[in-house]
Amino acid sequence: MSTKTDTTDEPGATADQGGDLGAAGSQLSTAPKEDISLPSLGPIGWARWFWRQLTSMRVALLLLFLLSIGAIPGSLIPQTSIDPVKVDQFKAEHATLGGIYDKLGMFHVYSSVWFSAIYLLLFISLIGCIVPRAWQFVGQLRGRPPVAPRRLTRLPAYTTWRTEAAPEDVLDAAERMMKKRRFRVRREGTAVASEKGYLREAGNLLFHVALIVMLVAFAVGSLWKSEGGKLIVEGDGFSNSLTQYDDFSSGPFFDTDTMAPFGFTLNSFDATYERTGPQKGTPRTFQANISYFSGADGAEHKQTIRVNTPLDIEGNKVYLLSHGYAPVVTVKDGRGKTVYHGAVPFLPQDPKNFTSSGVVKVPGAQTKDGQRNQLGFQALFVPTFGGKNSGSMFSQFPAPDFPVLSVNAWHGDLGMDSGLPQNVYQLDTKRLKQYKDASGDIFKKMLLPKDRAGQMLGHAGAKLTPDQLDAESTMKLPNGEGSITFDGIKTWASFKIAHQPGNGLALAGAVCALLGLAASLFIQRRRVWVRAEPADGGGTVVEMASLGRSESARVAEELAALAAALTPSAPLAAPAPDTGEAPEPSAEDPTEPTDSADPADPSEGARA
Repeated sequence: MSTKTDTTDEPGATADQGGDLGAAGSQLSTAPKEDISLPSLGPIGWARWFWRQLTSMRVALLLLFLLSIGAIPGSLIPQTSIDPVKVDQFKAEHATLGGIYDKLGMFHVYSSVWFSAIYLLLFISLIGCIVPRAWQFVGQLRGRPPVAPRRLTRLPAYTTWRTEAAPEDVLDAAERMMKKRRFRVRREGTAVASEKGYLREAGNLLFHVALIVMLVAFAVGSLWKSEGGKLIVEGDGFSNSLTQYDDFSSGPFFDTDTMAPFGFTLNSFDATYERTGPQKGTPRTFQANISYFSGADGAEHKQTIRVNTPLDIEGNKVYLLSHGYAPVVTVKDGRGKTVYHGAVPFLPQDPKNFTSSGVVKVPGAQTKDGQRNQLGFQALFVPTFGGKNSGSMFSQFPAPDFPVLSVNAWHGDLGMDSGLPQNVYQLDTKRLKQYKDASGDIFKKMLLPKDRAGQMLGHAGAKLTPDQLDAESTMKLPNGEGSITFDGIKTWASFKIAHQPGNGLALAGAVCALLGLAASLFIQRRRVWVRAEPADGGGTVVEMASLGRSESARVAEELAALAAALTPSAPLAAPAPDTGEAPEPSAEDPTEPTDSADPADPSEGARA
């Protein structure tokens, strides 16, 4: 037995030949089909949409957050502009990770493409946000407070009372009171409208403008900055020219031809240390005494530079970074001729007690028969030696109480004629031979300063003599090929000379940002209306209402204070005698009067 069911052909109901339900599946829903066609935005529409998104507050906050996140790698990963040696060392120790960082621009974060893109987008977003808001704020300043709403009872803060004073007198008193309290006042009909708190929006605009100023200051400081380091031995000087720096870096727009003409000389360095107690060796005095000049013919001035107290010269700040010791040595070759004399800066290996290492290179030395024989000396300097039997060649105290110089010597080719730069603090021994004594051991010796040899020296309560140390002030090389003499000690100090043209602008922007933020947080924009109309049976009905841009208890408190200030001019009327009869209802509720001239829409008063 079979049953045949007829189906009705409906427009748009087509059978799904590939589906399981076919035509029946298309009839499961009885909802009419809607053909919705969305309008195409087009290039101008998409551009307008993108601009609105870019200038919105949420996108500006997102870009600011991304900028702060993007600055983190710049403080954690070595930067080429600050220390290229550490960057090369990082790449050597982390070959794979270093390659990835290099492609992502992590070694030069602040000049990378992605950081610059975030920076520029944030800059554009802030400008696009400020311009329309500033124009709107100017319009608000030029406008007048809106007229009173029809029903003041609907506002969050409201009060009313009856007085015997005339309505005009009440309004005059209210107008004087509002102006005295620096409200902007508008009088229309039977009401006085006033407004206060415009500095809130001004503070908001100031905050955004300050952010732009700080971004501009950051750009100026990055593009026109210069920074260099210089190590100066006591008695030597420095002049602000490119060739005088030990290391130098600058922004892409910095012109080395415009460097300010100034210089200074390190006269002496004062360093004292705690000698007893748990803080033994802690620095107590750390300052460089200099003489500086400004300009080509500037007079010389004396000044003291301390840590975190830089010297400002011609817009450049001179910072004191560190100090160390520079042993003064005299080197003679095999002919007995002095081929080197001077102070050699040694780099501290122990920052607490200043155990330091250094090298002396003498390319002009010769043997006693006139043959070329370049000399190189590796040395370890300790300002306070613990003694021959102390078990180590390490300093016991940072002050030069018992200075000792341990030296071993090399001869041959220093490699300085190849034209390749060398580290002045390292000795390349590839083409050198080390001097050895008669027994075949390494030839080395510990030296005392020439001005202290033969004197009794004390350290930590123990009396030590040069005899106990087996030390002299001169080490003579084997075969009469020369000598090195430890003449004395000088100190050196390292300085950083920085030129940051955007620092003042950045400080001004930061101060303005704080002021603007404080104004936008603590100043509330609010409106107050006072209405006075004749009451049925005589007298005047006074209404006061206030509205703030945000809910706050201070709005009601201020309204109460204003009502109390207005009360002397509109004193509360005595209550009418009770006759026991209910008053006849009036055509219009006197507590809800209307303006006689140009009544305002209730929603107008709600906009604060």
